[in-house]
Amino acid sequence: MRRLAKTAAGWRVTDGESTGALPPGTTLGSLLARPATEFATALAIELTPGEPGDLRAPVDDDTEVWAAGVTYEVSREARMEESGDADVYARVYEAERPELFFKSVGHRVRGPGEPIGVREDSAWDVPEPELALVCNAFGEIVGYTIVNDVSSRSIEGENPLYLPQAKTYRGSCAAGPWIVPANEVPDPYALGIAVSIHRAGALLWSGETSTARLHRRLTELVGWLYRGDVFPRGAVLATGTSAVPGPDVTLEADDEVTIMIEGIGTLRNPVRRGRSA
Repeated sequence: MRRLAKTAAGWRVTDGESTGALPPGTTLGSLLARPATEFATALAIELTPGEPGDLRAPVDDDTEVWAAGVTYEVSREARMEESGDADVYARVYEAERPELFFKSVGHRVRGPGEPIGVREDSAWDVPEPELALVCNAFGEIVGYTIVNDVSSRSIEGENPLYLPQAKTYRGSCAAGPWIVPANEVPDPYALGIAVSIHRAGALLWSGETSTARLHRRLTELVGWLYRGDVFPRGAVLATGTSAVPGPDVTLEADDEVTIMIEGIGTLRNPVRRGRSA
């Protein structure tokens, strides 16, 4: 399986044992400006034995990361439980139009091993493990990665209009470990997702789900995102989650969050509190 990885030295193609460098000056945006067939061709380079090196978040500094919400039934139930206005989540789950929101710009996205953050003014903070779609300028899904949509449940639960503050802050988005081309994933609706939180070296909480439980089609979510905007350098769209801890578990500084998506990889990040993240 080939993967597109970002390193300190540039973009690399790797199969886990061998690696090849894409031409100097290559960016994710330049790859996503091409049709899907050309994206796949660009990754068909010669590989030589060796690992790609230290991995970075697989985005450019200006890549837009968007996210969808309430795409799983469990997510709908959890958001209704936390909110003082539960009806909005029930309605968006059944509505034709999905919930979509801007999550992060690329230079704020944390990569493998980098710290994610929780807000100082939040009392309930959770990881949200999500399959993310890497989309080109034409709205085609050309690859998949993992996004951790770190969120403040207490702030969003207080008032749904606080969603931007609950979703977008320092350290609230992580992605990685790489991008798996779409042609390497036979069925994106059959991927197991596992998430765990470790505290002081011991397992605090873990959860599992599957993309088979998605309430919406992936192409549907992309279609809504591209309906009202253009993305000449592509975009990343996280697709929601259904594996989230309950109100008895909240992230704390020095916790470690691990997300595994079958066929994609593993993303692991330590937790920091406040603007030190």
